[in-house]
Amino acid sequence: MEGLIKSFSRSSLASSIILIVLGILLIFQSEATIISISYIIGGVLILLGVLALLRFVKNSNRDEKSELDIVYGIVTVILGVLIINNPQAIASIIPFVLGISIIINSATKLQYAFELKANENNLWKTTMFLSLISALCGIVLIFNPFKGVVVFTKIVGLFIILYSVLDIISTLTIKKNVSIIHSAIEGTVIDAEVIEEEEELSKSKTKKKNKRKKAKR
Repeated sequence: MEGLIKSFSRSSLASSIILIVLGILLIFQSEATIISISYIIGGVLILLGVLALLRFVKNSNRDEKSELDIVYGIVTVILGVLIINNPQAIASIIPFVLGISIIINSATKLQYAFELKANENNLWKTTMFLSLISALCGIVLIFNPFKGVVVFTKIVGLFIILYSVLDIISTLTIKKNVSIIHSAIEGTVIDAEVIEEEEELSKSKTKKKNKRKKAKR
């Protein structure tokens, strides 16, 4: 579990740094960034669609042929072309996807905050506060209360940077206390196992008593 938490911390730091770069690009190069992202996503979809079509052609004389390949290929290629020709569509999708990701990540950090609180570590307040602020950023990105694509894109970039900085601080806090969190989780598991063993022992004793009573009768 300790290794899992450390691995999560490393990936969280890496993703936060990438998001900071994305946020800066969205603020200062909004249109170019959106177009570039559209081209990348559209190109990947077209590539996947072409590969599916080639797989269908390759397997056309075999029993492995699947009609789903040609349907998936055609739909994916069309979707890729539409995204490339309409970058504004990506501009409306990116905030929603990022918002969902931020909320999920914040929920994980919130769980760690409760573990720190259970161990009476004063850093739980900071971790919980940062997690709640990050979740708020995610909610704002999902519901988009702002008007205007360009303005909203810049605000999205600002929120991404804010979230990323908060996430880095929260991740470093958790990383410093990884042994405490690990011990708390292990302690909870051990306590549960002890309770289960005690319950089984109690049931066993009760059965033995009942057997003795029946034998006496």
